[in-house]
Amino acid sequence: MSLSEPQSAIYQKILEQVAPLSLNLMAVKIEKQPQDFLAWCHELLDVCINRINRDLMDEIQFKPLKKVISLLTLATSVTQLTMAKAAPWFIYQEFINSQSQRHGLEERLRLLDFVSNLDTSRLGELSVEDRMAFVGKHTSEHDTALYNFDVQWFGQTKTAKGFHELLSVNPAAFDDALSKIPDEGEVTQSQFADFVGGFMMAIMITSEKPSLAIATRLLAMKRPDQFITISSSKLDELCQGLNIAKLKLHDFEAYWTDVIGTIRTMPWYNSEQPSDESELALWNNRVVLMDLLFWCDEEHAQQSNYLKIKNKPARKSTSKAGGKTTRRSKESATEIVDRVLAMEGTSDFIKAQRNSIIAQVESGKKIDEVITLLSKIFG
Repeated sequence: MSLSEPQSAIYQKILEQVAPLSLNLMAVKIEKQPQDFLAWCHELLDVCINRINRDLMDEIQFKPLKKVISLLTLATSVTQLTMAKAAPWFIYQEFINSQSQRHGLEERLRLLDFVSNLDTSRLGELSVEDRMAFVGKHTSEHDTALYNFDVQWFGQTKTAKGFHELLSVNPAAFDDALSKIPDEGEVTQSQFADFVGGFMMAIMITSEKPSLAIATRLLAMKRPDQFITISSSKLDELCQGLNIAKLKLHDFEAYWTDVIGTIRTMPWYNSEQPSDESELALWNNRVVLMDLLFWCDEEHAQQSNYLKIKNKPARKSTSKAGGKTTRRSKESATEIVDRVLAMEGTSDFIKAQRNSIIAQVESGKKIDEVITLLSKIFG
């Protein structure tokens, strides 16, 4: 197999860790014969995660096994990113679609579609829930009937305490920065620099350090066709896959020059806008969807906050003291109900129950539960 320099370095590290596991690995029946490095990584990952007999392993072997799995996931992400550098659009979109189930592509696209319809020119005029959807912080107020996605796909900001404190008291603090990024056309270096200046001015009054993790979430939601989100957990894979110097989370110049600069040389990025509707949805979000180039396990999509809440068994009502119900203001309840009732496919009967639904949502009930109950009772 012909390996790039990063791939070769990872491969050598894998070989070092595999030695104590050699007999255990040899006991696993191999049916596929990988023809390239990526296929080899996938096959060995499957062996190490699902097929190796852990009952026959000694305690001392679990540490190298864990290390091998970690190195293989790194190698997989690096290789997929490397391949994307030369991929034309049809190859890139085929790969993104192939990751649909594992990465929750449909749910991610629902988030991106929702955000694209928000007026992000004035964050202060958005509801708190919409604002949190934009910046990437899940809350219990994200009713699954309206927010049918995990708002924390493509990076989350829930741990950025200072950032959220500022948003809570001055939600318009980042309006100036975001206004520097145009809604259409390729973003220029000057426009990006203006955004960074505005972002720095806003964040400097908080306890938060200026971080690409926060800034790129804002950028990628404003222009998912232009920006990729950055997180500390994916820095190694990204930099090795793009074959650029290790990026620091506060280095905005390197993000533009090395990351965005490299992405803009890729054939799929420079491809013409497709006419097919399903392809267009991917093309309009083509840069942020690079997130699907990173390896994840088969259960990754099921960890979505949206699915966890949606699939959570309903709690039985109780009369015991101490039960806590989150009540909404009438304004908040009305806004959510009206937006859900305006969705395509809502029956006239359900729309006619608007006032009743608002009252139920005000009392703390989830709107999808109320609508489901009404539908069951009245057919």
